[in-house]
Amino acid sequence: RCAAASMRLAGRAEDGAALRDAWYLRQAGSDPGPAGTIFGAWRQLAGEPPVATPDRLGKILDQLGLHWDGAAIAALCVEVDTLAESRRPAPFAAAAIAAEVVAMRPDAELLAWWLADLVLAKNLRWPRPLPLLMAQAFGPAFRGEAGGKRIRPGENRFERAVCVALVQAAAESCRLAAELSRRAERLLAVAPKLRAKGAGDVIFLLLSEDAVSGSLTTKNLSRFAARRLFERLQQSDAVRELSGRTSFRLFGL
Repeated sequence: RCAAASMRLAGRAEDGAALRDAWYLRQAGSDPGPAGTIFGAWRQLAGEPPVATPDRLGKILDQLGLHWDGAAIAALCVEVDTLAESRRPAPFAAAAIAAEVVAMRPDAELLAWWLADLVLAKNLRWPRPLPLLMAQAFGPAFRGEAGGKRIRPGENRFERAVCVALVQAAAESCRLAAELSRRAERLLAVAPKLRAKGAGDVIFLLLSEDAVSGSLTTKNLSRFAARRLFERLQQSDAVRELSGRTSFRLFGL
């Protein structure tokens, strides 16, 4: 969801379905394209501890299509650590790093939101960041009282908007987590009944990834066997088909 909102901020048209296609239907090791690369930046945020190093930020900047010199990146890493270790409440620390990035580089708002969630997680001592804020950037929390122009990082009332947005994002995430947990329990209940060799690999991927290609092949599973397996899982109401297509299908919880 954060990646889809990033597309809007970047002036691109891809929605969540297009991002899934760009990422999960690409050949292994191939370039997922501009949209898929930005999606990859959000996946990287959620997949690693909330640490900012020059090497990591350099790679993220490349993924977001931005370029900064090494000294500026090093200074930004120091500021991330300073804000995360400060006594400032986490939402205000997140707002501060976003405002600082945009003040330094008005064209780097995508990085501002990415770092805001990293600082939030680091401040709250979370083992992994949870992308929250970017998905709210075009929502009511960041609109004026009359629903006017979007409030950008550093502008008046931005800190207040971040606090409201975090409450909304946390509530939405908890509802989604509850729904995914229910679906995961259903998948795990069906798993022992599966006889296909390699079914365990598919179950692991379904529990780990947002989507899995219906044409998945592994050393223990042919494309034909995978298709039969996903059909059975779908019939058992253990997975959903996400693309709405009859070919190049994607499955997930």
